[in-house]
Amino acid sequence: MANPSDPSPPSIPLGRRERVLLAMIAAALAVALVWLRGGLHPEAPLEQLARRSLDLPVALSNGRPSLVEFYADWCEACRSMAPAMEAVERQHRDRLNVVLLNVDNPRWLPEIERYEVNGIPQLELFDNNGQSVGRSLGARSAPELNALVEALIDGTPLPRLAGVGAVSTLADTAQAPAVMADPRSHG
Repeated sequence: MANPSDPSPPSIPLGRRERVLLAMIAAALAVALVWLRGGLHPEAPLEQLARRSLDLPVALSNGRPSLVEFYADWCEACRSMAPAMEAVERQHRDRLNVVLLNVDNPRWLPEIERYEVNGIPQLELFDNNGQSVGRSLGARSAPELNALVEALIDGTPLPRLAGVGAVSTLADTAQAPAVMADPRSHG
């Protein structure tokens, strides 16, 4: 019997059909949420690759060339490179070290400062003696990454790609003749 002082309408129990429909909607929402979050992986692909990578000092001293990526999970360019980076690591793991360092992790602050990271993704490229041979700034396509990796493995000069170049030292620049060009001279 309804209470005359209760303003809410009387509740009607759900039938079997309504319960099944609600269960199907809940299941569909759960599947959509898992799909939107990128599957059942608890970590981002870059974080998974970072966890599998060697420590930087080990990578730079084990006699293999190294590709070091400074990245962030929130970086769209970094995430777009993730499949190619995973493929490089998988295809060349016996000949190349792939090391990922998350710029949001304070543990890597000394490396971020040492390699003057001021944008991501930034790749630092090292020969098999652990000597820096170049740097790449910005996103790289799979063919560009493969060209860089092949040059590292073969010990040949890096390919000419926009945003890729050798890193000079202060000693190198001290030996270079000073050129005083007017900024308006274009050269």
